[in-house]
Amino acid sequence: MASRAVEHLLARKGAFRIALIPAEVLDALNDGLIETVNLNEFLAIDLSRLAPGVARDVGLDPSDERLGDALAMLDAFKPMQRHGHVARALYEMVRTQADAASRDAIAHRLATHRSDVARAWATQWIAFSGLLLAARLSAVRRFAADPHFGVREFAWMALRDAVIAAPDAAIDALLPLACDGDPNIRRFACELTRPRGVWCAPIADFRNEPWRAQDLLELLRSDPSRYVQDSVANWLNDASKSQAAWVVQLCERWGIESASPATAYIVRRAMRTLNKSAGPGV
Repeated sequence: MASRAVEHLLARKGAFRIALIPAEVLDALNDGLIETVNLNEFLAIDLSRLAPGVARDVGLDPSDERLGDALAMLDAFKPMQRHGHVARALYEMVRTQADAASRDAIAHRLATHRSDVARAWATQWIAFSGLLLAARLSAVRRFAADPHFGVREFAWMALRDAVIAAPDAAIDALLPLACDGDPNIRRFACELTRPRGVWCAPIADFRNEPWRAQDLLELLRSDPSRYVQDSVANWLNDASKSQAAWVVQLCERWGIESASPATAYIVRRAMRTLNKSAGPGV
């Protein structure tokens, strides 16, 4: 990893357009020396520069053919898909390591890298692992609790396919997480199961039958964290686009049963699409 002073960049406010990102900031991002502070910085990163540097940092050969091939074809894919291809290439490079200790050491270095993008790639290794859901949930926890917002988003996306494959089992496994003391973990449990989601495939089972996730939602209906409240509200807003009557009924019951300001906030935001479609005065 390059060594130069970057401390003065850490407290910056992110540019509101990619073109306005200072060259010094972009260089530090591409060298893996600092974390992104907004989506514009994330989208501006040159993966063909960052990925070889990260590979070198974690003990892999930056000139490996698999990484080179992945980087050569990135322009053919959408931005989020590009990260998946880089993560896959790094994962395949690690699999050639002779012993488990070496593989674990490389995985740890990636999971604790200074760059949030590198840590996001580490989350995707969980999706490639073939582990059972319980093991995946254990492995992803550190990323679901990561201080960086971007890593936390990649954390739930890494388990999305597992939820799609077994939605009811996923809800059962996530119930303890909905009671966790860390709001990031509680939010992860909710965001992972959103019917429509963001940057990812929908969960058709929950889009068509959202009540199958009701046990999870009930645990979060009065959550004290605004971060979690927004996720629950967004979950129900997703569901309202396909099962409006159920969402209305649930929100009405929550409003009666709970006097919590948190519940009132969730209900208000959950109903926003339905209220908008109903028109003024509703």
